[in-house]
Amino acid sequence: MSTQTASSIVNITPTAISEFKRLLTEKSVPDGHALRVGVKGGGCAGFSYILGFDNPTDQDEHLELDGLPVLVNRAHAMYLQGIEIDYHDGLSARGFVFNNPNATKTCGCGESFAS
Repeated sequence: MSTQTASSIVNITPTAISEFKRLLTEKSVPDGHALRVGVKGGGCAGFSYILGFDNPTDQDEHLELDGLPVLVNRAHAMYLQGIEIDYHDGLSARGFVFNNPNATKTCGCGESFAS
C-alpha cells in the first residue's frame, strides 16, 4: 500500500473537495471509507467515471488531498492521470465535472470518454 498526493494522479478542486467532505458528513459514511475515483467500461464514448465512498482494497493507490482520503485502483490510474474533478453549483449546471486531458473524445453528458 503506497500513499501519494492526489495531484500525482488526480486533481480535485477546492470546491469539489468541500462538496465531497460535506457528503461524507451528510451521508454518515463509515470510518475507513474514502472517495473512490475510477472508470468502468460503458457510456456513450467507451468509459464512464466512477465516484463513490468505498473501503480500500489491495489494488488501490491511497491518496490524500486537503484531508480528503482518495482511492484509485492501480488499473484505472492510466485512464485518470492528470484528470481534474470540479464541482459546479449554478443555475445552468450542478454536479461534479470531469476534465480529462487524456480523453480523445467525450460525450455530451460529460460522464463518459474514450482514450
